[in-house]
Amino acid sequence: MLILAIDTATTDLVAGVVEGTGAGARTLAGACVPTRAHNETLVPEITRLLGEAGIGFADLEAVVVGCGPGPFTGLRVGMATASALGQALGVPVHGVCTHDAVAAGLGGDALVVTDARRREVYWARYAGGARVDGPDVCKPADLASPPVDVLSVPPGLAEQVAVEAREVTYAAPTPAGLVAAADFSAAPGPLVPLYLRRPDAVPPKQAPKSTALP
Repeated sequence: MLILAIDTATTDLVAGVVEGTGAGARTLAGACVPTRAHNETLVPEITRLLGEAGIGFADLEAVVVGCGPGPFTGLRVGMATASALGQALGVPVHGVCTHDAVAAGLGGDALVVTDARRREVYWARYAGGARVDGPDVCKPADLASPPVDVLSVPPGLAEQVAVEAREVTYAAPTPAGLVAAADFSAAPGPLVPLYLRRPDAVPPKQAPKSTALP
């Protein structure tokens, strides 16, 4: 099975072509591009990677996309692209939690933290690769967790997360991790973005009634 895996939930645009699933899966072509211009970069990068793998769009048999947690704009780019490709090619599209894809490559007990901006972080905790808490969003100082083997956190936030860990590193999602997080034995459900962020928009306050009105 040839699978296109993409993730735009973080500032790392991740895309790749993976052949097979499970232990025998191998990445034919992959890239992790630091960018905030996901909209301009994603489709050209996919096209380039398909060429590197020596295949065309018509050869793809499934698409896996990271559904966050992440900011609205980034998630919208990746998920809309995945959905459009799935419809155009007639292939299934599997949505996965981005943090699950990161944890797939860490092993042991792990805490995966990503930047939620606005002085907050997204996080999820894992035991033996299985998610046991989260994903959720909070301020770095409010993130409480039992000690873990691995803490994956962006460099600029590492000193703000007071969680005991034997190893502190930063791991971006990978094409192989995205595929490992997908359940290909089940029919894919609707893509549901994990925004987690409280909405910025609030209902307008009702204007006070004029005393001149009866």
